[in-house]
Amino acid sequence: MEQKIKKRKKEGMEFLNKIILSDCLTGIKQMPDSSVDCCISSPPYWGLRDYGTAKWVGGDENCNHIDSSRIGGQGEKSKKQHTNKGTQNIQYNKICKKCGAERVDEQIGLEEDYAEFIAKLIELYTEIQRVLKPTGTCFVNLGDTYAGSGSGTTKNADTSKYVENSKQVYVLPNGTAKASKFRGTNLNKSLLMIPERFAIGMIDAGWILRNQIIWHKPNQMPSSATDRFTVDFEKIFFFVKQSTGYYFEQQLEPYTKPLDRWGGDDLEANGKSTWDNGTGQTTYRNRNMRPNPDGKNMRTVWSINTEPFPEAHFATYPEKLVKRMIEAGCPEYGLVLDPFMGAGTTAVVAKKLNRNYTGFELNPKYKLIAENRLIKEIGLFL
Repeated sequence: MEQKIKKRKKEGMEFLNKIILSDCLTGIKQMPDSSVDCCISSPPYWGLRDYGTAKWVGGDENCNHIDSSRIGGQGEKSKKQHTNKGTQNIQYNKICKKCGAERVDEQIGLEEDYAEFIAKLIELYTEIQRVLKPTGTCFVNLGDTYAGSGSGTTKNADTSKYVENSKQVYVLPNGTAKASKFRGTNLNKSLLMIPERFAIGMIDAGWILRNQIIWHKPNQMPSSATDRFTVDFEKIFFFVKQSTGYYFEQQLEPYTKPLDRWGGDDLEANGKSTWDNGTGQTTYRNRNMRPNPDGKNMRTVWSINTEPFPEAHFATYPEKLVKRMIEAGCPEYGLVLDPFMGAGTTAVVAKKLNRNYTGFELNPKYKLIAENRLIKEIGLFL
C-alpha cells in the first residue's frame, strides 16, 4: 500500500482533477517534475484587491483579533481594503495587541511595492517551469496598475525612494538582482508597466516568450477617469521552456475578405501563381504558399467579451478565452495547471475539452464555488 502511494505521488496522480486549498507556491512545490502539459494563469493585480485570505497564527484562538488590532489612520503596518465601492483605508497591526497572534496573508498581490510582487511571481513561475513538461506551454494573463490606486502604491507617501539614482531591487531565483529606476519624484497616476517588467524578468529567468497577446474587451465597463483614455485590454504572455518541439496546435481565424481563387490557376512565366485577395489586386506567391482554405493563422489581438459570474470574484475568466489557450497549448487528455483557480473556469473548460486539470485556491469560498460549477456543468462527482 505504501509503495502504491509513493508511485501515485511520483506520477502526480493525487493532483489529477483536484482543486487544492493552498497557496499556489506551497502547493506546486509538492508536484512532481515534468507532470504538467499547460499552465493557464491570471495572477491578481498588484495592490488592487484583498480577497480576504489572511489568517491569525498563534495567540488565543478565541481572541477577536481584527477588532482588537485595528488602528486608526496613522502608523504601523497598514493595508487597504478594496470593495465594489472603491478603496477604503483600513489599518492593521500584524501583531494582535491582546494575545500576540501574528496576522499572515499568503495572497500574492498585497506586497508593499511592485518589485516584491514581481519577485514573488517569478519565484512561482520558476517552480511552474520545473513541473512543466519540456513540451509544455504557459499562458500568463497579467493586468497593470496605476501608481496611487492600490495598497502598495505611493499616494500621499514619501516618494524620495523613487527619484533617479534610487533603486527598487528584486532578486531572481538564480540570484541575479534586477533594479528599477524612476525618473521624477511623483509617481501618482503613472502606469507602472508591471506586465512588461514581469515578462522581462521571466526571460531573464530562462523562459522563452513566443507571443504577447492583447485581450481586447469589447464590453469593458466605463471608466470614471476623465483625464485619460479608458483601458479596454489586458496582456497575455505565451511562454515555453524550449525553442522547438513544444506542443502547439495552430489556431485559425476566418479571412477578413473572401478569396476568389487559389494559387495555381494562373501560372506565370516566372514560376509563381496568382490569386485575388478580394481587393481586386493580384498578389504573387510561390505555389507552395497557397492560402489555407480553412482560414489564416490566428492573430494576437483577441476580442472577447468578459463574462459576469455573480457568485465569483471580480475577474472571472471568459470560457472562450480559456478554450483558445487550452486548444492551442495542451494535447487532448493532457494536464492543465491553474495556480489561481478562482471560480473554476479553467477546470470547467479543461473537462469540456477532454483535458485534465489541477488547481490551487487560497480562499475556501472560491474553492467551493469552483467545485459546485464542476458538479453542475460537468457532472463530476468530487
